[in-house]
Amino acid sequence: MTIKDLLIEANAIQPGVTEGDWQKVINLAARPLVEKGYLEESYGQAVIENTLSFGPYYVFDEGVAIPHARPECGVRHNCFSLVLLTAPIRFADSEAVDIVIMFGAKDSNAHIDEGIRAIIHLLDNDERMAKLRAARTREEVIAIL
Repeated sequence: MTIKDLLIEANAIQPGVTEGDWQKVINLAARPLVEKGYLEESYGQAVIENTLSFGPYYVFDEGVAIPHARPECGVRHNCFSLVLLTAPIRFADSEAVDIVIMFGAKDSNAHIDEGIRAIIHLLDNDERMAKLRAARTREEVIAIL
């Protein structure tokens, strides 16, 4: 399955989100994945605790955050969630972010290889990034992906 398929299956596309608290954004990203049973309730909190302990290790250039935790932190199925913020925010002391892609992988190999590779492929296109930032509906996001 592609990242697009996984996002649709999990009903985990959230465009037009206005939220200034990074911890709430982590929980927003995790919520549809928890509701579908892909992640345990504890996963979002694990990401928050890791951020507080190690810093925002998942924030990259171009205003993108890819929050994730280890498989043993509560991943039941490989999954992705997309949150598009209406205004950039900082995760702890990070650069400003407006695209958040949470992912969970059942094992460390999938965690590194499949998850990161799929996300990089998705975001390695300036035109697609601009369209994602402008999208305000789930349908628009699906068409862009």
